[in-house]
Amino acid sequence: MFENKVAYITGGTKGIGFGIAKILLQNGINVAITGRKKADVDHAVSQLSPDSSKVLGIVSDVRNFEEEVQAVSAIKNHFGRLDYVIANAGLGVFKSVDELSVEDWNDMIGTNLSGLFYTLKASMEELKKSEGYFISISSLAGTNFFEKGSGYNASKFGAVGFTQAAMIDLRKYNIKVATIMPGSVATNFNGNVPSEKDSWKIQPEDLGNLVLDILKMNPRSLPSKIEIRPSKPNN
Repeated sequence: MFENKVAYITGGTKGIGFGIAKILLQNGINVAITGRKKADVDHAVSQLSPDSSKVLGIVSDVRNFEEEVQAVSAIKNHFGRLDYVIANAGLGVFKSVDELSVEDWNDMIGTNLSGLFYTLKASMEELKKSEGYFISISSLAGTNFFEKGSGYNASKFGAVGFTQAAMIDLRKYNIKVATIMPGSVATNFNGNVPSEKDSWKIQPEDLGNLVLDILKMNPRSLPSKIEIRPSKPNN
Protein backbone atom coordinates (compact mmCIF):
# COMPACT_ATOMS: atom_id res chain seq x y z
CA MET A 1 0.00 0.00 0.00
CA PHE A 2 2.99 2.32 0.41
CA GLU A 3 4.56 1.82 -3.03
CA ASN A 4 5.93 5.16 -4.30
CA LYS A 5 4.45 7.03 -1.33
CA VAL A 6 6.42 10.03 -0.02
CA ALA A 7 6.54 11.45 3.50
CA TYR A 8 7.92 14.83 4.56
CA ILE A 9 9.11 15.02 8.17
CA THR A 10 10.14 18.36 9.65
CA GLY A 11 12.78 18.25 12.35
CA GLY A 12 13.79 14.82 11.10
CA THR A 13 17.49 14.81 11.93
CA LYS A 14 17.17 13.28 15.39
CA GLY A 15 14.75 12.27 18.12
CA ILE A 16 11.11 11.72 17.25
CA GLY A 17 11.43 12.90 13.66
CA PHE A 18 14.37 10.61 12.98
CA GLY A 19 12.57 7.67 14.61
CA ILE A 20 9.52 8.25 12.42
CA ALA A 21 11.67 8.52 9.29
CA LYS A 22 13.44 5.27 10.16
CA ILE A 23 10.22 3.29 10.56
CA LEU A 24 8.57 4.71 7.45
CA LEU A 25 11.64 3.89 5.35
CA GLN A 26 11.69 0.34 6.68
CA ASN A 27 8.12 -0.02 5.44
CA GLY A 28 8.76 1.19 1.90
CA ILE A 29 7.85 4.87 2.18
CA ASN A 30 10.22 7.39 0.59
CA VAL A 31 11.23 10.07 3.07
CA ALA A 32 12.29 13.70 3.02
CA ILE A 33 13.62 15.18 6.25
CA THR A 34 14.51 18.73 7.19
CA GLY A 35 16.68 20.37 9.79
CA ARG A 36 18.15 23.81 10.33
CA LYS A 37 21.82 22.75 10.03
CA LYS A 38 23.27 21.14 6.91
CA ALA A 39 25.72 19.02 8.91
CA ASP A 40 22.87 17.54 10.96
CA VAL A 41 20.80 16.88 7.83
CA ASP A 42 23.68 15.19 6.01
CA HIS A 43 24.50 13.04 9.03
CA ALA A 44 20.90 11.93 9.49
CA VAL A 45 20.53 11.04 5.80
CA SER A 46 23.73 8.96 5.92
CA GLN A 47 22.32 7.04 8.91
CA LEU A 48 18.93 6.46 7.34
CA SER A 49 19.93 5.13 3.93
CA PRO A 50 22.71 5.30 1.33
CA ASP A 51 20.05 5.26 -1.39
CA SER A 52 19.36 8.85 -2.47
CA SER A 53 16.32 7.67 -4.40
CA LYS A 54 14.67 6.83 -1.06
CA VAL A 55 15.81 9.67 1.22
CA LEU A 56 16.11 13.40 0.65
CA GLY A 57 17.69 15.78 3.15
CA ILE A 58 16.76 19.47 3.04
CA VAL A 59 17.92 22.44 5.09
CA SER A 60 14.83 24.39 6.17
CA ASP A 61 13.67 26.32 9.22
CA VAL A 62 9.93 25.92 9.75
CA ARG A 63 9.82 29.46 11.13
CA ASN A 64 10.45 30.70 7.58
CA PHE A 65 7.50 30.19 5.24
CA GLU A 66 9.55 30.66 2.07
CA GLU A 67 11.99 27.97 3.17
CA GLU A 68 9.08 25.57 3.68
CA VAL A 69 7.78 26.41 0.19
CA GLN A 70 11.23 25.65 -1.20
CA ALA A 71 11.39 22.40 0.77
CA VAL A 72 8.11 21.17 -0.67
CA SER A 73 9.25 22.17 -4.16
CA ALA A 74 12.46 20.17 -3.68
CA ILE A 75 10.44 17.14 -2.56
CA LYS A 76 8.17 17.39 -5.59
CA ASN A 77 11.16 17.72 -7.92
CA HIS A 78 12.95 14.75 -6.34
CA PHE A 79 10.09 12.32 -5.81
CA GLY A 80 7.35 13.72 -8.04
CA ARG A 81 4.70 13.74 -5.30
CA LEU A 82 3.95 14.23 -1.60
CA ASP A 83 1.54 12.01 0.33
CA TYR A 84 2.23 12.44 4.03
CA VAL A 85 3.43 15.42 6.06
CA ILE A 86 4.58 14.90 9.65
CA ALA A 87 5.07 18.30 11.25
CA ASN A 88 7.44 17.35 14.03
CA ALA A 89 9.87 20.27 14.43
CA GLY A 90 9.69 21.68 17.92
CA LEU A 91 11.58 23.22 20.82
CA GLY A 92 11.00 24.05 24.44
CA VAL A 93 12.29 26.66 26.87
CA PHE A 94 11.19 26.03 30.44
CA LYS A 95 11.30 29.12 32.65
CA SER A 96 8.99 30.90 35.03
CA VAL A 97 6.87 33.38 33.07
CA ASP A 98 8.61 36.31 34.80
CA GLU A 99 11.96 35.01 33.52
CA LEU A 100 10.83 34.01 30.02
CA SER A 101 12.31 36.35 27.42
CA VAL A 102 10.59 37.70 24.32
CA GLU A 103 13.13 35.73 22.28
CA ASP A 104 12.25 32.51 24.14
CA TRP A 105 8.56 33.13 23.48
CA ASN A 106 9.03 33.93 19.80
CA ASP A 107 11.26 30.88 19.24
CA MET A 108 8.66 28.52 20.71
CA ILE A 109 5.60 30.07 19.08
CA GLY A 110 7.47 30.44 15.78
CA THR A 111 8.58 26.81 15.72
CA ASN A 112 5.83 24.93 17.53
CA LEU A 113 2.82 26.85 16.24
CA SER A 114 3.56 29.16 13.30
CA GLY A 115 5.81 26.44 11.89
CA LEU A 116 2.84 24.07 11.74
CA PHE A 117 0.86 26.58 9.71
CA TYR A 118 3.78 27.31 7.38
CA THR A 119 4.44 23.61 6.75
CA LEU A 120 0.77 22.87 6.09
CA LYS A 121 0.32 25.98 3.94
CA ALA A 122 3.38 25.12 1.86
CA SER A 123 2.29 21.50 1.31
CA MET A 124 -1.45 22.08 0.92
CA GLU A 125 -1.75 21.80 -2.87
CA GLU A 126 0.31 18.60 -2.99
CA LEU A 127 -1.80 17.06 -0.22
CA LYS A 128 -4.96 17.96 -2.13
CA LYS A 129 -3.58 16.15 -5.18
CA SER A 130 -2.62 13.04 -3.23
CA GLU A 131 -5.56 13.18 -0.78
CA GLY A 132 -2.85 12.74 1.78
CA TYR A 133 -2.27 12.93 5.52
CA PHE A 134 -1.06 15.79 7.71
CA ILE A 135 0.06 14.76 11.20
CA SER A 136 1.31 17.23 13.79
CA ILE A 137 3.45 16.11 16.70
CA SER A 138 2.19 18.08 19.68
CA SER A 139 2.57 16.97 23.30
CA LEU A 140 0.63 16.14 26.42
CA ALA A 141 1.70 19.69 27.26
CA GLY A 142 -1.03 20.62 24.80
CA THR A 143 -3.63 19.60 27.36
CA ASN A 144 -1.76 19.59 30.71
CA PHE A 145 -0.23 22.83 31.99
CA PHE A 146 2.68 22.90 34.42
CA GLU A 147 5.09 25.20 36.26
CA LYS A 148 7.65 26.92 33.99
CA GLY A 149 5.66 25.82 30.96
CA SER A 150 3.80 28.99 30.03
CA GLY A 151 5.42 29.47 26.62
CA TYR A 152 5.63 25.78 25.80
CA ASN A 153 2.07 25.14 26.97
CA ALA A 154 0.81 28.06 24.90
CA SER A 155 2.53 26.74 21.77
CA LYS A 156 1.35 23.15 22.26
CA PHE A 157 -2.22 24.03 23.27
CA GLY A 158 -2.23 26.14 20.11
CA ALA A 159 -0.81 23.29 18.04
CA VAL A 160 -3.63 20.98 19.15
CA GLY A 161 -6.30 23.58 18.45
CA PHE A 162 -4.81 24.48 15.08
CA THR A 163 -4.55 20.87 13.96
CA GLN A 164 -8.07 19.96 15.06
CA ALA A 165 -9.61 22.95 13.31
CA ALA A 166 -7.56 22.20 10.18
CA MET A 167 -8.87 18.64 10.31
CA ILE A 168 -12.44 19.94 9.99
CA ASP A 169 -11.50 22.37 7.22
CA LEU A 170 -9.67 19.81 5.09
CA ARG A 171 -11.92 16.76 5.28
CA LYS A 172 -13.82 18.03 2.24
CA TYR A 173 -10.65 17.55 0.19
CA ASN A 174 -10.17 14.00 1.53
CA ILE A 175 -7.08 15.20 3.38
CA LYS A 176 -6.83 13.48 6.74
CA VAL A 177 -5.43 15.51 9.64
CA ALA A 178 -4.37 14.24 13.05
CA THR A 179 -2.29 15.27 16.03
CA ILE A 180 -0.19 13.00 18.23
CA MET A 181 0.38 14.10 21.83
CA PRO A 182 3.30 12.19 23.40
CA GLY A 183 4.31 12.21 27.02
CA SER A 184 7.91 11.48 28.03
CA VAL A 185 10.02 10.42 25.03
CA ALA A 186 13.67 9.32 25.04
CA THR A 187 15.15 12.09 22.89
CA ASN A 188 17.71 14.92 23.01
CA PHE A 189 14.91 17.37 23.81
CA ASN A 190 15.74 20.06 26.36
CA GLY A 191 19.40 19.01 26.55
CA ASN A 192 18.75 15.38 27.46
CA VAL A 193 21.21 12.74 26.24
CA PRO A 194 19.29 9.45 25.75
CA SER A 195 20.69 6.54 27.75
CA GLU A 196 19.60 3.45 29.63
CA LYS A 197 17.96 5.73 32.22
CA ASP A 198 15.40 6.61 29.54
CA SER A 199 14.38 3.01 28.86
CA TRP A 200 11.03 3.52 30.65
CA LYS A 201 10.08 6.31 28.26
CA ILE A 202 8.39 6.15 24.87
CA GLN A 203 11.09 5.52 22.25
CA PRO A 204 11.20 7.48 18.96
CA GLU A 205 10.59 4.25 17.03
CA ASP A 206 7.39 3.72 19.03
CA LEU A 207 6.06 6.95 17.59
CA GLY A 208 7.23 5.86 14.15
CA ASN A 209 5.16 2.72 14.50
CA LEU A 210 2.19 4.76 15.70
CA VAL A 211 2.41 6.97 12.59
CA LEU A 212 2.64 3.85 10.45
CA ASP A 213 -0.44 2.37 12.12
CA ILE A 214 -2.36 5.60 11.45
CA LEU A 215 -1.39 5.55 7.78
CA LYS A 216 -2.44 1.90 7.50
CA MET A 217 -5.95 2.52 8.83
CA ASN A 218 -8.93 2.21 6.56
CA PRO A 219 -9.47 5.72 5.13
CA ARG A 220 -13.03 5.76 6.45
CA SER A 221 -11.53 6.08 9.95
CA LEU A 222 -9.69 9.14 11.25
CA PRO A 223 -7.85 9.05 14.61
CA SER A 224 -7.86 12.82 14.85
CA LYS A 225 -6.23 13.23 18.29
CA ILE A 226 -4.07 10.63 20.02
CA GLU A 227 -2.54 10.84 23.49
CA ILE A 228 0.35 8.46 24.17
CA ARG A 229 2.34 8.11 27.36
CA PRO A 230 4.72 5.59 28.95
CA SER A 231 2.80 2.57 30.17
CA LYS A 232 4.54 2.73 33.56
CA PRO A 233 5.82 5.76 35.47
CA ASN A 234 9.52 6.20 36.18
CA ASN A 235 10.36 4.56 39.47
